[in-house]
Amino acid sequence: MFRDLEIEQRGGVASIWMNRPNVHNAFDENLISELSEALRQLKDDPEARVIILSGRGSSFSAGADLNWMKRAAGYTPVENLWDARSLAGMLRTLAHLPKPTLARVQGATLGGGLGLVSACDIAVASTSAYFAASEVRLGLIPATIAPYVISAIGERQAHRYFLTGERLSARRAAEIGLVHAVTEPERLDLTLSGIVDALLAGGPLAQAAVKDLIRGVTAAPDAESLPERTAQQIAALRATAEAVEGVGAFLDKRSPTWKSKR
Repeated sequence: MFRDLEIEQRGGVASIWMNRPNVHNAFDENLISELSEALRQLKDDPEARVIILSGRGSSFSAGADLNWMKRAAGYTPVENLWDARSLAGMLRTLAHLPKPTLARVQGATLGGGLGLVSACDIAVASTSAYFAASEVRLGLIPATIAPYVISAIGERQAHRYFLTGERLSARRAAEIGLVHAVTEPERLDLTLSGIVDALLAGGPLAQAAVKDLIRGVTAAPDAESLPERTAQQIAALRATAEAVEGVGAFLDKRSPTWKSKR
């Protein structure tokens, strides 16, 4: 079904593999479209509890495909806007997915690849990974990825790295909050596995509500309304069958029904 993607599913875990290793999984219009479609499918798949985004080959994603950029240079203003909206929409779909998402990062992670990492809930990087928002060096700006990168690293760090286009090592990326963990390449999947096990121990409805909670808290326009909003959110969740099962399992010293084994 997909030309530039592979999806693997096992034990509640769905792995999306960008599969353009010959161009370091660089974006073009087809990859963006296929990522959007894959995310929509997995959102509605009850068997997919956790989604891991990965890249085949030596790189996670080196940003925009040069041939795509050449084609875009000849677009009309309407075509250019439509193209930009496709990328922005795909990143929003990823960021607002109600299921936990993880980025498995190695090698070059540039431009749009940086956006993918930032739009995921959790990111684990190999020591081989390096990152950059290098758009200014092409006379461009990291517009569509900016909401997610700034959310991950903060406004102050964004000023430096958006303006300079400097490369960040995996260690530096961890220091500024872009990734949660850095590990040797041979331990990357083992580190991810531990996080996935922790995620599978949580309730899926609760995890979706947590993501909504975080968005609401960080984007709250009125701090005075925040206590009431959060009180309503937890009250609503307590009434669900999932919460009843979770509390009951804790009291009974057993695993909840949603906890799957891999």
